[in-house]
Amino acid sequence: MPEFFNVRSPSQAFDDLRPHISAITECELMPTTSSLGRVIADEIRSPEDLPSFPKSSMDGFSVRARDTFGASESLPALLEVVADIPTGSSSDVELSVAEAAVAYTGGMLAGNADAIVMIERTQPADETSIEVLRPVAPGENVVHAGEDVRAGDALFDPGHTVRPQDIGGLLALGITEIPVLRKPRVAIVSTGDELVPPEDRPPPGNIRDINTYTIAARVAQCGAEPVIIGLAPDEYEPQLQAARDGIRTADALIFSAGSSLSTRDMTADVFNQLGEPGVLLHGISIKPGKPTIVAVADGKPLFGLPGNPVSALVVFDLLVVPTIHLLSGTDNPPTANTLNAILTADIPSESGREDYVPVTLSDSGGTLHSTPVFGKSNLIYTLVNSDGLIQVPADSGGLYAGEEVSVRLY
Repeated sequence: MPEFFNVRSPSQAFDDLRPHISAITECELMPTTSSLGRVIADEIRSPEDLPSFPKSSMDGFSVRARDTFGASESLPALLEVVADIPTGSSSDVELSVAEAAVAYTGGMLAGNADAIVMIERTQPADETSIEVLRPVAPGENVVHAGEDVRAGDALFDPGHTVRPQDIGGLLALGITEIPVLRKPRVAIVSTGDELVPPEDRPPPGNIRDINTYTIAARVAQCGAEPVIIGLAPDEYEPQLQAARDGIRTADALIFSAGSSLSTRDMTADVFNQLGEPGVLLHGISIKPGKPTIVAVADGKPLFGLPGNPVSALVVFDLLVVPTIHLLSGTDNPPTANTLNAILTADIPSESGREDYVPVTLSDSGGTLHSTPVFGKSNLIYTLVNSDGLIQVPADSGGLYAGEEVSVRLY
């Protein structure tokens, strides 16, 4: 049996892995409307000005600004209304001296107009004329052509992750397809003779496989594509075949269970058969999740996560999530959402390891409190019944009630 638990901190473990990971370079065209969360593959430039014509930023009247100079409530400027230009319409009306045209928010200006007078700063003079009660400057209340974006402007660089507002900006310019990087594919294998599919009623001594599906959901939540390989028994050859199937079809591989001290746990041996350099480390200084394996096979990251669901998901967030972001090629990976809260109970810990403890959040008199949910790492409802995790630093002997702590939200 190889040396076990030559442990590294989670950050050190990721530092060991990072030099072996390269971003996926395969790209594809996809509809802009479906591109939320995808990573842009090539620079995108604007094909046109936005807006493409000068338009009004409010309801009022198109005017030549100089025709309003000196206007006041006591001596208003009298303008004849010669046209009405509805939103979505164009007009060939050209304003002459002391003329105006009705304008609408987002609508086109009349020809020769260089400003908009707000309707609130006018009053009817008769059926065809208005009085302007205050002057306007050239360009006032006007959105100029190209004011938002100029033709040829760089819109997005490679590595940018598409957000909802980005989709709107692209569609406003008529960009209906964009080049994006292919999603990373992450293969998932759950190991253990005791596992049965979730739809089966397990006989005595067996349990339903949940890790495959919780891990797959987390993979999808990170913007990657889960590839479920299936269950593998506690036998070397079936596990090796499952691993080879996974590494052939995906960019990363996760084994759930198979990383502890048991002689039936052979993940490290399997990983070493998949390619160079093999296992980088076996064991990280964390609770829960100490018996974690990190490996690489010819540029593809491999993870042996503990079988206990709490441990598996904690380690997933610390190591697999940043790995998926590197594979994705994103230059702006999302950060964990955190909240500060007052701890309601002591959390004991051992110096030299990081502890991650589930907590619930509650508001009391406008102050946010976090209450530890103590439970074994094989109890999934420890996570289900909590709102986030507290990290107890490795150099700490624990945390105490009344301390302000940072809660990492799910």
